[in-house]
Amino acid sequence: MRNIPSWIRVPVVFFIIFGLTEYVIDSGDEPAFIAEPLVSLFLLLVFLILVAIEAIVGALDNVLYQSLDAEAKARYDAKKEAPSKIACWFKKIYTKSLGQKPIEEEHDIILDHNYDGIKELDNDLPPWWLYGFYASIIFGVVYLARYHVFNGDTQFDELEAEIAQAKIDIEAYKKTAKDLVDFNTVTALTDAGDLNAGKSIFETNCVACHKADGGGGIGPNLTDKNWILGGGIKNVFKTISEGGRDGKGMIAWKQSLKPSEIAQVASYVLKFEGTTPAEPKASEGDIWVDETTSSEDNIETIEVKTDSVITTEDN
Repeated sequence: MRNIPSWIRVPVVFFIIFGLTEYVIDSGDEPAFIAEPLVSLFLLLVFLILVAIEAIVGALDNVLYQSLDAEAKARYDAKKEAPSKIACWFKKIYTKSLGQKPIEEEHDIILDHNYDGIKELDNDLPPWWLYGFYASIIFGVVYLARYHVFNGDTQFDELEAEIAQAKIDIEAYKKTAKDLVDFNTVTALTDAGDLNAGKSIFETNCVACHKADGGGGIGPNLTDKNWILGGGIKNVFKTISEGGRDGKGMIAWKQSLKPSEIAQVASYVLKFEGTTPAEPKASEGDIWVDETTSSEDNIETIEVKTDSVITTEDN
């Protein structure tokens, strides 16, 4: 077991203990170290103990080796099995990353300090630490120039930009996701495909009450300008979706139709206005006028009257 490198031995022993722990503790579908916090703490403690044992054993081996004389060291080295090429390569990389001298060359860096036979080595700083320190200095200079000299975008700026882009993406998604439409966002559809789909839905579900030409029967006439619950695409969409008046209006079709289908049939229903049905039903409700259109018409009328007055005064 001692001939196996510690970087292999420690993980193998740890995963054996880990597997036994999972086998003993029945935590259902989740792993034991997730379901039971104490288990994860136990496994962490086991791992740290294994690493500590390896470190202590390695340190003791080194101390014992250094305490031997030259002849004993030669006998000790002769008994050691030659490591594989892969193990030698890993050991070389590991030693190089630490910047340490091999044991055979440690006599060159031994300091004069000697306390009860304990000597101190003058090792250089590990290359990984030294290069990391230099990299942090370079990073600090670049960061200072980027954000404090040239006023680069901060995390708040990036967040605001991402939020703005997300809103744009949502609006673009809504245009393609027709079933996200609701009473507030619906618009009248003019595409022939949508109107044909609305006609098919109307003929399947609505003709029994409104007739095929929209003249009305059980339901109101759809060809005049009178509306019981308001006209326009938004009101018609809401009426179809939520249903008519309690107790005597039509049912709420949102249980049977998708929002996109309600938008299609609502757009088709608006096309009946101004047509002449065979047997029109008497008008019900109030005449509905689009306030937006009405306001624009009033503005045009005022402008026309103003022009007339100016022309009269000039004459």
